[in-house]
Amino acid sequence: MGIQQAFVTCMKKYADFSGRATRSEYWWFVLCEILILGAASLLSETLTGLAALVLVLPAVAVGARRLHDIGRSGWWLLVGLVPLIGGLFLLYWTVLPSQPGANAFGEPAA
Repeated sequence: MGIQQAFVTCMKKYADFSGRATRSEYWWFVLCEILILGAASLLSETLTGLAALVLVLPAVAVGARRLHDIGRSGWWLLVGLVPLIGGLFLLYWTVLPSQPGANAFGEPAA
């Protein structure tokens, strides 16, 4: 999955917290989000805030779907609120390979 396809997929599933997301879908979306916010920050603070507001829900949704892909509940995203260590746990979980076959959250993403 490429960056454009990942971004389009995540925007189509804007607030869809069900199903699974592959590593490539998640990381391409994160990269695209960073690029968009970086470009917006060069233009204006208002545009940066607006872009961040538009991208927050798809980012949380793809994060939850990524955790589903390794067999964890999307609620584990809340561990990111724990200073320092929470972010490290999330980073570790997002780089883990997908669970092969179906799990409690459905079939693997294509």
